[in-house]
Amino acid sequence: MQPFKFILINCKKGIMISPNPIIGTGLHAIGGMSTAVCYLPNTQTKKWSWGTFWLVQAMFAWVIVPIIIGWLTVPDFFSILSKAPRAPFWTAFLLGAAYGFGGMSFGKAINHIGYSLTYTIAIGISSVMGTVLPLIFLGGLGDFFTKPGGDIVLIGMILSLVGVFFCGWAGFKKEKDLNDSRSSESGFNMSVGLVLTVFAGVLSGVFNLSLEYGQPISDMATQNGAGHFEGNAKLIVSTSGCFVVNFIWFIVAGIRNGTLKELYPTQELPFRTVFRNWLWSSLAGTLWILQFFFYGLGHVKMGNFQFASWVLHMSMLIFFSYIVGLLMKEWKRVKTVTYVVLIIGLIILIFSFCMISYGSYIGEQLINTL
Repeated sequence: MQPFKFILINCKKGIMISPNPIIGTGLHAIGGMSTAVCYLPNTQTKKWSWGTFWLVQAMFAWVIVPIIIGWLTVPDFFSILSKAPRAPFWTAFLLGAAYGFGGMSFGKAINHIGYSLTYTIAIGISSVMGTVLPLIFLGGLGDFFTKPGGDIVLIGMILSLVGVFFCGWAGFKKEKDLNDSRSSESGFNMSVGLVLTVFAGVLSGVFNLSLEYGQPISDMATQNGAGHFEGNAKLIVSTSGCFVVNFIWFIVAGIRNGTLKELYPTQELPFRTVFRNWLWSSLAGTLWILQFFFYGLGHVKMGNFQFASWVLHMSMLIFFSYIVGLLMKEWKRVKTVTYVVLIIGLIILIFSFCMISYGSYIGEQLINTL
């Protein structure tokens, strides 16, 4: 804990926890970038089934790294978890477990329809569900339009959905272009991918609800001096629910398919290959969880407009996922008009980021002057 002593002392003094939506938007962007590339390491694993990769990355994403982050940044981390109120603890855990099925669906959908379409549809749904559900279940929906700057933030949120629509439209035009040119991507299956992404998007919104229900745990961390890192206390509760579901599912699947032996060196799988696969899979899991490390930091910085964090974060995910898709040449065989629709969607998303950030900043300044 010594390297973090100075940070924690400053947190206690309140130096790092003053709201600043501009910085909050930047932190959400870093988190979005981390998530957009988190499944790329799967392309580097050799002679492993998808289930084996998923099991290892889940172990790092939802248990190992969240515990390490919590231990390093939250004073008396384990004590806070043991003393956390039971109702918020188990509610957050069970909602996180529900998201565990969504995480599996999301990862599998990428194999069917690629990065761009998966992120657009799933995250587009999640941006709405994750923003509205907490306001419905925890209250505050009625005050949504009355906060200073709330009208600007609302316009930004609507624009982000418009951007999602254009990106999704570009994705469907891509499918038509591939069919017209009689060129198909390996494993591309829109019908299966669509079902998986819709399911993943709805449950991704449930994960944000899980984080909101875990807020009392973060409040305990704040009282104990966690300051800007308060969100790291509740994160492990939600992610551990995800892991339990995935662990049971893929252990059973691994036994049935005989793939658990891929986890350790055998005659067919040399040590070097297994070791590299573990490294790539652990990197995937680490990149996934870092999105919520930066989400937590950005969420605190958004001040009185923390409710806008989810849609802002999800829009960032979509934007950077398209960048990844372009770099992977997922759009190399599409027509010019499809590219135009895609660029329009990305520009609208960028403008929506600016609107949400600006509205949040204005609202914060007005509230502070009252």
